[in-house]
Amino acid sequence: MSGCKTWMRMSQTDDYDRLVKFFVENELEFDGDEEVDTDIIKCYKVTVDGDKLAGAVVLAKREGRYIIDGLAVDQEYRKHKIGKIMLNKVIEQVKELGGSEVYLVARAPGFFKKNGFKAIDPAGAPNFFECKQCPQYNVNCHPEVMKTVIA
Repeated sequence: MSGCKTWMRMSQTDDYDRLVKFFVENELEFDGDEEVDTDIIKCYKVTVDGDKLAGAVVLAKREGRYIIDGLAVDQEYRKHKIGKIMLNKVIEQVKELGGSEVYLVARAPGFFKKNGFKAIDPAGAPNFFECKQCPQYNVNCHPEVMKTVIA
C-alpha cells in the first residue's frame, strides 16, 4: 500500500479461537461461548507489523449453506479497505466451491449493502443464526439477516 507505514498481510489461519477473541474485542460477538453446529471452511486473518490482527473473516457452512461466520476489522485499521478485501476473498472461495449464495448476520449492514448484500426477512431466513436465540436480539442489538447471490 503506497504511503502506508504499516505492512499488511492476508493469510489463511487455523487459529479459530484467536479470531473469536478478535470478534469479541471488536464487538462483533458478545462472547465466545456459543456452541453452534458449524463447519468451518476457511479462516483468514489480516496482520500488520508482524502478527498484530487488523482484520479477520470466517467462511463456514451451516445446514448446507455458506455463511460468513464473522468479519471484523480493528477500529484502528478501518477505512483501509481491509473488510472489502476479506469479503471479496470469501466470495471468491464460495464461487470456487460451487456455491451461489452467502448468508450473514450484519451488525454493520451498511458495509454489506455497499458490497451487494440485501436484507432478508428474518422470519423467512434459515434458522441457523444464533442471534435469533440471543436474549439481546432486537432489544439492544438489531442486526440484519442478509444474503447475496453470486453471479
